[in-house]
Amino acid sequence: MTDSKKYQFNLPKTGAPSAGAWGVWGVGAPPAVPVTTELPDDAHACLAKGNTWLQDGRVDDALRAYDRAIALSPEMFEAHFNRGNVLLRRQRPMEALAAFERTIALSPELAIAHYNRATLLAANGREDEAMAGYERTLSLDPAQVQARFNLGTLHLKRGEGEQALACMDAVIQQAPNVAEAHNNRGSALMLLQRAAEAGQAFDRAVALKPGYAEAISNRGGLRLQLNHHEAAIHDLREAVRRNPAEPASHRLLGALLRETGDLDGALAEFHKVLELAPEAPGALSDWVGTLAEAGDWTQLTDGVARLQAAVREGRGGVQPAVAVALIASPELQLVCAQQAAARLPAAQLGPLVRRPGSGKLRIGYFSADFHEHAGAERLAALFERHDREHFEWLAFSYGPVTTDDMHSRLRKPFHQFMEVRERGDREIAQLARELGVDVAVDLNGYARGGRPGIFVQRCAPVQVGWLGWPATTGVSAMDYVIADRVALPAGLHPQFTEKVVSLPHTAPVGEAERRVAEVDATREAQGLPADAVVFCAFHPMHLIAPAAFDGWMRILQAVPGSVLWLPDEHSVASGHLRDAASARGVDTSRLVFAPRAATDVRLMRYALADVLLDSAPCSNATAVGDALWAGLPVVTQAGQALSGRTGASLLTAAGLAEGVAMSAADYEARAIALAQDAPRRAALRERLLAARKTSPLFNLKALARQLESAYVAMDERSLQGLPPRAFDVRR
Repeated sequence: MTDSKKYQFNLPKTGAPSAGAWGVWGVGAPPAVPVTTELPDDAHACLAKGNTWLQDGRVDDALRAYDRAIALSPEMFEAHFNRGNVLLRRQRPMEALAAFERTIALSPELAIAHYNRATLLAANGREDEAMAGYERTLSLDPAQVQARFNLGTLHLKRGEGEQALACMDAVIQQAPNVAEAHNNRGSALMLLQRAAEAGQAFDRAVALKPGYAEAISNRGGLRLQLNHHEAAIHDLREAVRRNPAEPASHRLLGALLRETGDLDGALAEFHKVLELAPEAPGALSDWVGTLAEAGDWTQLTDGVARLQAAVREGRGGVQPAVAVALIASPELQLVCAQQAAARLPAAQLGPLVRRPGSGKLRIGYFSADFHEHAGAERLAALFERHDREHFEWLAFSYGPVTTDDMHSRLRKPFHQFMEVRERGDREIAQLARELGVDVAVDLNGYARGGRPGIFVQRCAPVQVGWLGWPATTGVSAMDYVIADRVALPAGLHPQFTEKVVSLPHTAPVGEAERRVAEVDATREAQGLPADAVVFCAFHPMHLIAPAAFDGWMRILQAVPGSVLWLPDEHSVASGHLRDAASARGVDTSRLVFAPRAATDVRLMRYALADVLLDSAPCSNATAVGDALWAGLPVVTQAGQALSGRTGASLLTAAGLAEGVAMSAADYEARAIALAQDAPRRAALRERLLAARKTSPLFNLKALARQLESAYVAMDERSLQGLPPRAFDVRR
């Protein structure tokens, strides 16, 4: 949260006007004049009368006096300047702006006129002109601390952390006890990922101004980011108590409550944000996304409709991650991504100069997920199969601090592994340039922890998205996206700002040999009926859409005795699913919930089930891949967008296209038919288990070679000075 108000710095008014004190220009003390409305025929006398009346609160008379002075002496810049101040008091900002511009034309070196003009421009949303105006003010009067504060605030608003920090440091040097400057300094340091220093700045702001709600809120947001939840909740509740009308504090508190599992509390905070600031960036996304996460479908349908309308109308700063999960339309996903890209800070680095060739192509993988997570094992196995003789592999990690075994495994395949979480986007991009990265691969996009701002800065000659983000980024500096022709057919290419590189298949499924848990590896131990058909749908709650759940309930009703095995992610969500099943005429005992578990346990569970029901409209590629590896038949529906087609891609690559439905009714019919045909399920399971050693889906070495071939082709085109273009990589 940035403090953008004007503050009095106890300097002469003519040096640093604050809100409501823009300076009154006159020569010496005004002469004593009787209270009268008559105006003399002398311009200087009219100016003096106007100053007296303005100081006495006779605003209309003052304006009349300045107008008279200007009529008598059109070149009198003092009258134009003071007339602008009167117009401000009369709430006529555009006329005031014209008055200050006339003042500047008559007296170009008058710093305070440039300051007043810049402040009006900033209030009118003309930020570029305002920043130029403040810079001109400072060139004329370097001690004008308020202008520097306001300039830094605009840099901060634009996400320009380094420039904002420089401004606030200069303000603090001149006026060290201004709490607002320390608060904004902390916000700039947060942009630059300098968390420890940001915390010190917020602490200093609160020490200078006890009870300072904005600084307390910002400190709480920092502590949330650092996972210091207990301290964060203390700060954020205090900030809300002190300033209940500030939406940013409610939003941070909602994010903290969601992070700590209080979904009902989070929904209440996000709803409050919508009441206070319905168009605030991300406000609608937070609320609708949490509704989906909680399984609260009473308002979700309406919420998704509001999301779609907001994207169409360019309102509310809808978060792409929420749009991809809940909006099926690839056209709207593109618009949402482009809107998000436009909100990212503009590129600040100069043109990229390619390093001389070294014989080895340098590939950089950028991710927040170099640690244990659902897809980490498969990613590590792929990295281990990359060609280290002809390529140099670099990793840029900006995820959480972790020492788990998977993090250690993920580090080993790289020639250089850099922990850059405490660096800003510009710094990371500059580092990649200095290291001579030829091809930068973004593994996150707008997914949690993603840093698309790095790629706005052009960190490498070639920039490509792969795997972790199933949609376009809308970032013009992203050159390519890697997919395959099933997941991303030619008809969808226009919905991507990137050029599409099509591999035979694109998602790593896993090695032929993977560890599978052996403890409690029976249906009885997992609370499942021994002989019934077990459907499973191990998807994050936000991917379980009401329409898909309707279909699952109809499938259960068509297969007597069958059960649906679901993840028990949160008691609130599980309760809502039970209520939804009951409302659809299905006994809640037919829903079986499994707690969160490690990858080896999840693979064991897939081996116990009969059919995986994929999610829609957003497919769950991780679940589908793990199920196929475990030999579990899958039914999926090919969606409209890439996000809804990853399951279809994996099934096609596995040679099981019969599991791909083209409509919701077809999906249900295929699932029911498969459930009623035990011999067919057994045959499919046998085929899948045998395919681990023969199918290209499980051949990570081949996938590594195909990716490397794609990287080489991209780089060669860049070296030739040619623009990116779509192409296929053969087997």
